[in-house]
Amino acid sequence: MSLSNGPLTGLKVVEFVGIGPGPHVAMLLADLGAEVVRIERPGGQAMNPVVERARHRVEVDLKSPEGHQFVLDALTHADVLVEGYRPGVMERLGLGPEVLHAANERLVYARMTGWGQEGPLAMAAGHDLNYIAITGALSAIGKKSELPIPPQNLVGDFGGGSMYCAFGILAALYERERSGKGQVVDAAIVDGVTSLMSFFFGQPPSAFRTTKRGHGLLGGAAHFYRCYQCADGGEISVGAIEPQFYAELLERANAPAELREGQMNNQNWDDYADKLAALFKTRTTAEWCEILEGTDACFAPVVALDDAREHHHMKARGAYVEHDGRWHTAPAPRFDRTPGTVRSSAQDGAEVVARWKAEG
Repeated sequence: MSLSNGPLTGLKVVEFVGIGPGPHVAMLLADLGAEVVRIERPGGQAMNPVVERARHRVEVDLKSPEGHQFVLDALTHADVLVEGYRPGVMERLGLGPEVLHAANERLVYARMTGWGQEGPLAMAAGHDLNYIAITGALSAIGKKSELPIPPQNLVGDFGGGSMYCAFGILAALYERERSGKGQVVDAAIVDGVTSLMSFFFGQPPSAFRTTKRGHGLLGGAAHFYRCYQCADGGEISVGAIEPQFYAELLERANAPAELREGQMNNQNWDDYADKLAALFKTRTTAEWCEILEGTDACFAPVVALDDAREHHHMKARGAYVEHDGRWHTAPAPRFDRTPGTVRSSAQDGAEVVARWKAEG
């Protein structure tokens, strides 16, 4: 059985090998206790031991009769399928929703794509950057009068992709408790990112709430909501939006008195930013942390990923855990009675499927 006591313990998941958001969905489910059998191509190799942890792997030739039957057997006893192929690929393999729901009407069939299962672009190749480009998100990210800046692949693949796919799976499982039936979850990155943009889409246009690149309070224009460089070359972030937090930032930083007036007058922002930039360059990152961190000044140092687990707050939270000689990101979110755990692949995938069949 699964070695976890997380809230999804007992959930049987079949994951078809892929890249980006699909494996991340499976990681999220596995971290919370789900037993995930990963269908891999013959000769395939793991690419990311953190994201691909806690899998029971099995190499399968999906085009062979034996491989096809193995996958059918697995999915007949599974609760969830996660696949990230282009629309129509699973159908051509004889593993589309119609076939699988005939064998297992309780199966939640999650389809993770960029463009979605339908629409003019559904069959086109693409990546995170392309998907967020048509949603309005990419247009909002960057500096004034410069080209948009790709935000790694956090906004599309993971923010609008895997997180919404996992959310959809759990919603379908909840509904299954009433209907007894699974359903298809069409998790398209363009849909998820559009949902993420709801806050901005619903805001009346203003100089403060705008998605015009490099403008607006949250877009990098405000002097009290941006990053600055310190004397040692380190970087810090300030996000003192509320008047009382802004006042505390200025007081603790011993900022020029003129900055205390006209915080929300966007005509002041460039000049005030220059003054704060000069001020923050007078001390090192460590000195500013000593002065501002942990206060209501809404401050934090900008920490590189390789250094994040050593930050005192992250360390106290146990945000990273060591397992089998490797550091991993900790399962999230957290549960008080049934915590998730970082696990290794404990069994061969074929053995796990055989057990599923034996258990009925």
